[in-house]
Amino acid sequence: MNKLTVTQAEPIVPATEPKDSSMSHHPSLFTPAPLGRHTLKNRIVLPPLTRQRSTQPGDVANDLMASYYRQRASAGLIITEGTQIEPRGKGYAWTPGIHDAAHIAGWRKVTEAVHAEGGIIFAQLWHVGRVSHAALQPDGGAPVAPSAIRAAGVKVFIETGPGAGELVEPSVPRALSVTEIGELVALYAQAARNALAAGFDGVEIHAANGYLVNQFISAHSNHRSDEYGGSLQNRLRFLREIVQAVGEVVGPDRLGVRFAPLFSGTDEERVYIGLVEDDPHQTYLEAIAVLERAGVGYLSIAEADWDGAPDLPLSFRQAVRAAFSGKILYAGRYTAEKGARLVEAGLADLIAFGRPFIANPDLPERIAQGWPLNPLNAATMYGGGEAGFTDYPRHAQTINQGEPA
Repeated sequence: MNKLTVTQAEPIVPATEPKDSSMSHHPSLFTPAPLGRHTLKNRIVLPPLTRQRSTQPGDVANDLMASYYRQRASAGLIITEGTQIEPRGKGYAWTPGIHDAAHIAGWRKVTEAVHAEGGIIFAQLWHVGRVSHAALQPDGGAPVAPSAIRAAGVKVFIETGPGAGELVEPSVPRALSVTEIGELVALYAQAARNALAAGFDGVEIHAANGYLVNQFISAHSNHRSDEYGGSLQNRLRFLREIVQAVGEVVGPDRLGVRFAPLFSGTDEERVYIGLVEDDPHQTYLEAIAVLERAGVGYLSIAEADWDGAPDLPLSFRQAVRAAFSGKILYAGRYTAEKGARLVEAGLADLIAFGRPFIANPDLPERIAQGWPLNPLNAATMYGGGEAGFTDYPRHAQTINQGEPA
């Protein structure tokens, strides 16, 4: 799950050009962007946003989800909500999977809907590792992790009845064997094959937010003494193997990887969005070097998004640009103005908008024209049906209802 603070969406500040000039606001966000074999029509991205609307039982993507993604196909790139690569990878009830035939068929409805609107869509491959509970595991067993260290400061969501659930503390995980780690790498590769079979244009590996890949990278959650633990290079081995295996399936140019390098925050925030390393600058530059050597198409960086969170250091952004030759995507409570500045400075290629895109299916046009945004209904972000999912109006609908432009 990618954390969304329960607040209304920030207003996007328009530029001062006249509103009757087509695409007059923040033009740097509306230039085409090459991404491997694809050309994105703009630089605005719908990032992975957990919505918990999959069909139950089975965690299958459905027609409602197809409508949601279709509505937002004007984004240059859509990245789906996290989709678990195997049953043990689930940390929240009602999230979708990508590990069986029903999942492939369900996601095909989504990709066909997006492609019909001229959109490009990648699947985010997700395994939560220790951020889970026995009630979510296929046989009621312990979640898996690099080490048997319970996740602190975070809750998982379990179902307590049809359409009902509660947040609970994660269960104590068990440490994976070396053999099981190899099997997991193969599961990532198979999930990538499934994504291609479902019609996705590429995939993103979720290596952020304190989930499984992040757990291997972090010295706080990885206390192994074998080839997957200890030194930073050993802790990056799982990432290297997954990137190689998935890249062989989809092609490196159709592969993205998401990190959440955190430089400050409270203990709870550090656990939820990621794990703060003793030297986050060096840790993540080494992780990015893995992607650069593999020729990965894009790097996604999820920034801290809580109220008052500090910006990433400029020195880190500059080092990222120097270290990575693919496309760089930033996400984290961006306004159009802030995102455009980063693109114009040459530090970013793509900007993701989470909260605003939930509430505004026509967000790119609203940004281009300087139109006001719908407010976000925080109570309907997770679970439920159409309310707060596919019923947010487009700007033209708002005008037709008599509201001012």
